[in-house]
Amino acid sequence: MLQPPENWAEPKNILVILAHPDDPEFFCGATIARWTSQGHHVRYCLLTHGEKGAKDPQTDPHELARRRVLEQHAAAAILGVHEIEFLDYIDGELVPSLEARRAVVRLLRQYRPDILVTCDPTNFIPMDGYINHPDHRAAGQIVLDALFPASGNPLYFPELLAEGLQPHMVQEVWLSLTAQADTVLDVMPFFEQRLRSLLEHRSQIGDPVPFEQRMRTRFAPFGTADHPQFVERFRRIKF
Repeated sequence: MLQPPENWAEPKNILVILAHPDDPEFFCGATIARWTSQGHHVRYCLLTHGEKGAKDPQTDPHELARRRVLEQHAAAAILGVHEIEFLDYIDGELVPSLEARRAVVRLLRQYRPDILVTCDPTNFIPMDGYINHPDHRAAGQIVLDALFPASGNPLYFPELLAEGLQPHMVQEVWLSLTAQADTVLDVMPFFEQRLRSLLEHRSQIGDPVPFEQRMRTRFAPFGTADHPQFVERFRRIKF
């Protein structure tokens, strides 16, 4: 049975922190469109530029990274997101280091989000025939480790206090790409918007015609062929 809507009484400042360009659109693009349509402010931070997202050995990683940044801005704009920050971690080599934790604490204290969205770091096999990318899991662990206990505690990374960045704690965390969902949003009204945003990631989707067909068949089991229903699932943590 579908969970009720978020029931937020006022507009929220939402920060989405994930590993690669296209992760926000694939993992929760329709939800992001839903939130921006409701007047919430959504910002992205992506930990890598996705420079290894190709199988052709002749690919220039620097050119691919440049292209993926442009694709990400175009895709995000379709969902109503216009602020994106990229960190400079190497695609495929993301690890939950102390340095990465500090970088995310800096973001949390700088942008002071109400709602934080990231990946579930415990999900190794999100579906049959698919192993979760290690960068996805690492991103989730980095973000959660940064959030608690570091972001809200002034004794962690005191050098950030010298930058004027005061401790901050969010109201909620939404974990995408999770096998332990407790919140399911019916986002069928935003499916087409999500699909348009995904089509902007041309370097990743291949031929857009079969890609679109695949996306249209991946409806949740709540729907039928005549009455499709698209949902996005999260594990939601309230503080």
